[in-house]
Amino acid sequence: MSHTPQTAPRPTALVTGASGGIGEAIARQLAARHMDLILTARSADRLHDLATDLSTRHGIQAHVVPLDLARQDAAATLEQHVRVLGLAVDVLVNNAGFADYGEFHTLERTRQLEMIQVNVSVLTDLTHRFLPGMVARGRGRVLNIASTAAFLPGPLMAVYYATKAYVLSFSEAVNEELRGTGVHVTAACPGPVATGFQAAAQMEGSRLLASAAGQRVIMTPDAVATEAIDAMLRGQPVRVIGLMNRVQAFLPRLIPRSILPRIVKQAQARAQ
Repeated sequence: MSHTPQTAPRPTALVTGASGGIGEAIARQLAARHMDLILTARSADRLHDLATDLSTRHGIQAHVVPLDLARQDAAATLEQHVRVLGLAVDVLVNNAGFADYGEFHTLERTRQLEMIQVNVSVLTDLTHRFLPGMVARGRGRVLNIASTAAFLPGPLMAVYYATKAYVLSFSEAVNEELRGTGVHVTAACPGPVATGFQAAAQMEGSRLLASAAGQRVIMTPDAVATEAIDAMLRGQPVRVIGLMNRVQAFLPRLIPRSILPRIVKQAQARAQ
């Protein structure tokens, strides 16, 4: 009597902010690794197009959950969708995030609080909702997209830099708590990336991005996704992405804390 070998089910990855940029690049690379996907972002049309393309190209299942993560109930709503789909999340990619540019006291208060909601609160909430299942199964990965901003105070982008410092600290701490469980948390820290991120934050005119040095460190979403996924799969707690960015992330350790904010502010001020 012959037996047909049982095929192991494909792992499922949930990717936030998947409609473009780093999130889309990560989704494409995970699909190429034969992972099923749950894709979420605000843009329903772009998500559906991406899901159709990845399903056709790689033979995986790609589910779409259009959702504004700035909503207070976003994490609970997303978890409910996953439950209705009957899926277990094996890989959680907390990629969604945005920035704002300008002096803190002049910026719109609501947008700063929404930034904290998306960059910090939803990331924390989703991790708390899906981590217990990973621990119970003895396997899983959480990939949190932080930034090289996590290593610095950020005048003219004060809230954004602070949120990324939280993501880095939170990821390192929880990863250590999970030692020996088979579950790992990775904080990926890219620098500037060639997406619409800078335009959305209205920071294209900053000296940092306009300079030759700034242009040299700008990476493609695909390159960032490749390094981030590699670090996640290896269980690396922190990965600063790009050689120049690794050098820049180390430099603040050599600069007195008292003058560091002034240096960052000068770099981020608009070019004259």
